[in-house]
Amino acid sequence: MIEATALSGPVQATLLVGAIFAQAVFLYAGYGVLGRVATSLLETITGT
Repeated sequence: MIEATALSGPVQATLLVGAIFAQAVFLYAGYGVLGRVATSLLETITGT
């Protein structure tokens, strides 16, 4: 594990922004997949 307190302020800020960005990309992709699966499932159930 990296000791975050040993790093300088700008490096800590960059790591935080990078982690938040990675989380945002992961959630965006996850919701996209979930939307496609849900749409496909609903079309299968309703038969349209």
